[in-house]
Amino acid sequence: MTTILAAPFASDPIIVKPEWIDYNGHLNMAYYNVIFDTGVDSCYAAMGFGPNYAAERKMTTYTAEFHVRYVREIKEGDIVTVTTQLIDFDEKRIHTYQEIVHSDGWISATGEGLGLHVDMSGPRVAAMPDDVYAKVKAMHEAHAALPRPATIGKPIGIRRKG
Repeated sequence: MTTILAAPFASDPIIVKPEWIDYNGHLNMAYYNVIFDTGVDSCYAAMGFGPNYAAERKMTTYTAEFHVRYVREIKEGDIVTVTTQLIDFDEKRIHTYQEIVHSDGWISATGEGLGLHVDMSGPRVAAMPDDVYAKVKAMHEAHAALPRPATIGKPIGIRRKG
């Protein structure tokens, strides 16, 4: 598994399952989100979030917004890795950029997300504890030297000429 200071953070390999394939013979759009979510789990765990955090500290993360850009189709049996770059953060929010990278090295999809730190007793958005905040800060510092992805913050819509 990748260390917290890896830049960008990379998941363990993920194999595209037969049940994720649609009638067009490629990965159904819903499962791109499954892959992004599965891929970020180990990254979040490295920052102190995850199942144990939720069970023991009664805090977690929720996704507030997530944008997917489909670049190249993937098919059953393909092996992919999800990279995660921490773009920005504050005491209550995490802005990430992810790529689904095929084992041959090309990018299948990109994702940009805004996560919220949540106190499950509300549930309500709440500040991260100091120890977790320090881990998020360390990852952000490790990722600070990475170039800012060109697709961050891009609007969606139909571009019209003239």
